[in-house]
Amino acid sequence: MRKDAPALALPGHLPALGAPQFEKFRRLAYDKFGLNLTDSKHELVAARLGKKLRELKIPTYEAYYDFVVADRSGESLIALIDALSTNHTSFLREASHFEFLSAKVIPSLRRRATIEIWSAPCSTGEEPYSIAITLLEHLGLPPKPGLRIRATDISTKALAIAQRAAYPGDRLASIPLPMIKKYFNAAGNGTFQVANDIRRMVEFERVNLIEPMRSGGRSFPIIFCRNMMIYFDKPTQERVVQNLSQFLEPGGYLLIGHSESLMGVKHSLDYVQPAIYKKPGALA
Repeated sequence: MRKDAPALALPGHLPALGAPQFEKFRRLAYDKFGLNLTDSKHELVAARLGKKLRELKIPTYEAYYDFVVADRSGESLIALIDALSTNHTSFLREASHFEFLSAKVIPSLRRRATIEIWSAPCSTGEEPYSIAITLLEHLGLPPKPGLRIRATDISTKALAIAQRAAYPGDRLASIPLPMIKKYFNAAGNGTFQVANDIRRMVEFERVNLIEPMRSGGRSFPIIFCRNMMIYFDKPTQERVVQNLSQFLEPGGYLLIGHSESLMGVKHSLDYVQPAIYKKPGALA
């Protein structure tokens, strides 16, 4: 069980985040999550962790660091990464990937009993639900073959939002109105909730992609891992790509963000086109 923060009186204003304290948090974030916080992120880290100090009524960054590392439950560490992570996304973001999914991948999977796809990281859920909707436009509802989306993220806060599956209308701006009516329900106050039939196709799980993983025989024809590796240095990017590659079927595709590249990263995948790589072989 997570222990409570020490009940201490806060000063009138927060102290500055000094270079030694910033270095401690930077090292902790890198070692535990692979997050590469450069010097340019100093002010951002100070602002976001300052909110945690106020929330927990801890007077200094040093005391907050000690509190996090002393919490054996790991919950404070997860709260730290939640504070430092950026979870900005929208439905059908980087549309060319969904066009590729429709044109190149779905036709080769139609004879399967079930299609499984992995969204890693899934952030607040827009990506896995976008994947499901794209496939359902081709496979029908209920889908034939069946459909399962594995959706994972390191942030418990993001996963909680994804599981609620209720979004403000502006997040749906890229979705045509007929698809909104088909796959969403109005939830009041300008929000829309993903229909229950769609939500049941997505399984959410907390996963740290930099930690060693074993496939256990499970594999996917396509894995979305977009707009995450820009936060990692080259060695961490290599570790993540190696982790994910073992889960790809022969001929399976790894999709990364259009602002990302695997240039300078050791991997066994073939380049297909910008932001798309393929495992050697052919999809069965």
